[in-house]
Amino acid sequence: MNIRLNRRLATAALALGLAAAFGAHADPSFPNKPVTLTTAFPPGSGPDAVLRQVGDKLSKLWGQPVMITNRPGGGGFIAIEAVRRLPADGYNLLQLDSEHLSALPLLYKSRNFVTLDHFDPMAILFRTPFLVAVSTDSKWKDMKDLIAAAKANPGKLSYGSWGVGSPGHLAGEQLELQAGLDMAHVAYREVSQLFTSVATGEPAWSMASIPSSQGVFKAGKLRYIAVAAPRRIPQMPDVPTVQEAGGPANFDINSFVSLVAPKGLSPEVAAKINADVQKVLADPEVKARFTAFAFETLNWTPAEIRRQVDTKFKTYEQLVKRKNISLD
Repeated sequence: MNIRLNRRLATAALALGLAAAFGAHADPSFPNKPVTLTTAFPPGSGPDAVLRQVGDKLSKLWGQPVMITNRPGGGGFIAIEAVRRLPADGYNLLQLDSEHLSALPLLYKSRNFVTLDHFDPMAILFRTPFLVAVSTDSKWKDMKDLIAAAKANPGKLSYGSWGVGSPGHLAGEQLELQAGLDMAHVAYREVSQLFTSVATGEPAWSMASIPSSQGVFKAGKLRYIAVAAPRRIPQMPDVPTVQEAGGPANFDINSFVSLVAPKGLSPEVAAKINADVQKVLADPEVKARFTAFAFETLNWTPAEIRRQVDTKFKTYEQLVKRKNISLD
């Protein structure tokens, strides 16, 4: 994969160089018809809410309708298969997270599918941190308590996630590895079902983003005992980092969400999409939504997105091999 990555990076660098050589001028006719943004996330999710706002702003900027199509499920393959064979003209873009880009090749080995062999990154949308969530009735006050309980009951303490291979699942595997634990993973099909169950204490804990868990949290049924990030987040200033709460040092769990396009898009159109998405993300209304969700804006180039995907691939490769995790 590294060899393929190097080739893709070289291709991306060449494309960006060509765009610069042309003064980064995009095709003046793009877009001259409606644009469709397909997402692998369900309606009402954080990524969906952001995409709809971004789509609305792009529609006004472009003077063309921007339509949102939700195709969740299948580990991301439903959305991927709906878009990957469409024309590489910029009129069909796809919203995926970093796990769709980095973990799918590991989880579906029999498919021999590497996402970035079929798509090119267009623009980064945001990165989200995750918090460790427990029931408000849980006796655990911090990560030290959770880890002690897991060590006292090898293989019995459970944690939930929104699917095998999801950031929540792989975060649990990462905690096991770094803290020397053995826990039981419980996968849920619906995010809402996951946090409703965590609120009852079964499973005992899970990773949570603010938008996905805020309903149960605001109802007073969920408590955050740590944020899995290097620093505390402004939205939850009283919640310590995992390290501060007695957990492993440098425990950092996040996911980033990008727009990608079928391979072969012209450098000029790619440059326009990237530049216009960046304009939209700078809009005060969009920034306010991001702040509420604890979504971090980034200035990554398409080449940097690829580098970050490769970094996550290496991390996930270790976790997947350790437990022989598979979705084949």
